[in-house]
Amino acid sequence: MKRNCLILLLLVFVSQSILAIDIKTVDPAFWWAGMKNPELQVLIHGNNISKCDVSITSKTARIKETVKLENPNYLILYLDLSNAQPEKFDIILQQGKEKKVIPYEIKQRKAGSSERVGFNSSDVLYLIMPDRFANGDPTNDVIPGMRETKVDRNQQYARHGGDFKGVADNLDYIHDLGVTAIWFNPVLENDMPEGSYHGYASTDYYKVDRRFGSNQEFVDLVDKTHAKGMKVVMDMIFNHCGSEHYLFTDKPSRDWFNYPDKYVQTSYKTTTQHDPYASAADKKLAIDGWFVESMPDFNQRNEHVAKYLIQNSIWWIEYSGIDGIRQDTHPYADYDMMSRWCKEVTEEYPDFNIVGETWLNNNVAIAFWQKDSKLAAPRNSNLRSVMDFPLLSVMEKAFDEETTWDLGLARIYEYLGQDIVYENTHDLLIFLDNHDTSRFFKNEKQTSNLNRYKQAIAFLLTTRGIPEIYYGTEILMAADKSEGDGYLRRDFPGGWQGDAVNMFKANKRTALQNEAFDYMKKILNWRKGNETIAKGTLKHFAPTNGVYVYERKYNGKSVVVILSGSDSEKTINLATYKEILPKNKAKDIISENIINLDGETLTIKPRSVFILEF
Repeated sequence: MKRNCLILLLLVFVSQSILAIDIKTVDPAFWWAGMKNPELQVLIHGNNISKCDVSITSKTARIKETVKLENPNYLILYLDLSNAQPEKFDIILQQGKEKKVIPYEIKQRKAGSSERVGFNSSDVLYLIMPDRFANGDPTNDVIPGMRETKVDRNQQYARHGGDFKGVADNLDYIHDLGVTAIWFNPVLENDMPEGSYHGYASTDYYKVDRRFGSNQEFVDLVDKTHAKGMKVVMDMIFNHCGSEHYLFTDKPSRDWFNYPDKYVQTSYKTTTQHDPYASAADKKLAIDGWFVESMPDFNQRNEHVAKYLIQNSIWWIEYSGIDGIRQDTHPYADYDMMSRWCKEVTEEYPDFNIVGETWLNNNVAIAFWQKDSKLAAPRNSNLRSVMDFPLLSVMEKAFDEETTWDLGLARIYEYLGQDIVYENTHDLLIFLDNHDTSRFFKNEKQTSNLNRYKQAIAFLLTTRGIPEIYYGTEILMAADKSEGDGYLRRDFPGGWQGDAVNMFKANKRTALQNEAFDYMKKILNWRKGNETIAKGTLKHFAPTNGVYVYERKYNGKSVVVILSGSDSEKTINLATYKEILPKNKAKDIISENIINLDGETLTIKPRSVFILEF
């Protein structure tokens, strides 16, 4: 009898444990009143919660729909916020006598939130990988309970300890250089067993990685950056997440991910998105295949997945105050969903900007992805900015070669002559290197050639588009991709206590490094607020006698750039360029000398640069 009572008590205890409502995650944890899209998705993850009845105590919001998925550990609520006012209320989950109360809040939006100005061609972005820039707080290097348990700066694929405080401590350095925006490689949680430093395997879309700092510390960093007059661009990844994300380890439904049962690698042939002859099989493999095995591929055709991702980006814009987004692996995701995302973000924030990573090998393919492209019509990506990877390839060669009719600077002339494929060249992101490519200097030996550097920087900062500078380029950091991606993302010297050299300080840099830094700084600070460069038309001349000349012009003001692509002294006939030389004198903003243009010719030193301001 006693034994039977014990068994009965045990069964009651077990049944109560099964019925206990345990909530693990609520995404998002809060929202705002007054958003243009009145629908809010609330995704709730817990143990066996799908049988719960759901109600809310809100006075102004209402439940439109409750969605129960294959996995009983999920509930999705769709709330109508058409008449919602800022308030705190409860989401109540009830199963029999068991009840769970989830506090929720609809916040007041900040005044003018929808009117923020995104990054544009008046800006220059400074790309930082947070783990590799500076370690301001060594106490957060290792977080107990996270899967990667050590910091090792001697290993290129290990975590090195950089964080938000490291960036904040060096904002004066970045501002002094003259850039106007900081683009951060991903900052969201990457709780992966190894290789988590780069940030591209998110394991929580609503939390920053604690080894960088807290959500509030990220908001504070954005505020501090804004206080310096600079914008912030946040890296996001919609194509995939990390394999340790709860959405993958406890999938809401089978169709939440592509190829949910086994790893199928993408072919990386994203040309299938625009190829008129592409087979369905090739397109499916390219778009649905996983980028790598540790990054399962989201099925953005699932309406709940699409809503989750779109809403997450809007949450970060509203919450943190960022000014732009760079979307990773843009062509690997579903075209229609990404188009919808861009459209919905723009509807909430009309002047916000998104740049997609469009890593394709020709300008026609890049142009296909830009908003309003005739190449994609009648479809429209709604993606305002795209990354001009083909120009990167052109520049890699152009500044090394002796300029002839088809080599050297003639490559740039020919490439820009094909800009007719683009809808808006001002919104092209242009760059000499980034975290995925060899640095502009592939080895230390190349860094001694400052003529190459000066020409490239002058061109990058005066041609059409939105320039990006990869951290360390200003101090001649060198790396070749063949040595490993982790080496491309090496630490900024001086960002760690005990570093032998602190290159944040001018007196610790070499004379050559200071020459490079000062050169870039001069052009960057001249470029700030310069509407001629930001908005001006571009007119160029076919390289003659090894010299490439082009003009930027806006509202009666002009800048003329002269680049010598020759290792020998050259003389040009000024009559050829009469249409862009409105006066007989102009100031060269690099040397600060007045250049006389009243003669018949102008002599150009080998590999020299003039930036003439009229």
